[in-house]
This record gives sequence, structure tokens and C-alpha cells, in this order.
Amino acid sequence: MSGKNKKQFGVWMDSHHATIAGRENVDEGDFVVLGHVKNAGPSSNSNEHASNNQEIALTQKFFKEIAANMPNIDEVHVTGTGQIQEQFIKFLADTPQYKNAVSSESTSNKMEDEQLIAFMEAHFN
Repeated sequence: MSGKNKKQFGVWMDSHHATIAGRENVDEGDFVVLGHVKNAGPSSNSNEHASNNQEIALTQKFFKEIAANMPNIDEVHVTGTGQIQEQFIKFLADTPQYKNAVSSESTSNKMEDEQLIAFMEAHFN
């Protein structure tokens, strides 16, 4: 199977926002932005335990919304700021539907949509 026929996706993310890029026709064509996902973060809460639980639940929801934009992943490259990429890759590895996906990561500053597309084109080609 050549690299051109794999279902390849790229994600730029930080803890509040993610931009998902993938090929136009799922397994071929140029990269395009497939969607944006926002994580509002926990609301103010007087109880630290409840706040932590809410943050964990919102992060899981955030990851599920990102993954929903990427059907049948063969390969994914996750980039962005902070440590959220590692958590997302672990989420994918722990999810039966995505556990066989090849994942890689890097660190990068915030990118505009066009920059992300060029970055992923360069990464996968």
C-alpha cells in the first residue's frame, strides 16, 4: 500500500482548539482542512475535585470530537503546543477503533489553516 492510498490526517492542537487536516477524498488528493474543534475548558467551580473531574470529562469529549473528523485512520501526525498532543495520541492508542493507527508528533506554534496544510503535505510526502 503506497503512502498515497493511506488515510492520513494531521492535527494541530493546544488544550483549547484543534484544527484537523486530511486528504480531499479521504485516501487521496491534496490535504484540506476538515474541521475545527474547540474545548471551552471547565467552568468555575468551588470544589477542586469536581473541577478536575469536569476538566477530564471535557478533555475526553474534545478528543472524541477531533477523532470523529478522522474516519478509519491509517496514519496521523499531531502537532501543537503543550502536552495535549501526547494525551491525544494515548487516547487514540486506547480506543479500539484507532489503536492500529500509526501516530507521530511534533511541537509547533499556532498555525493558520494554509500553514497546517503545507506542513502536513511536507510531512506525508
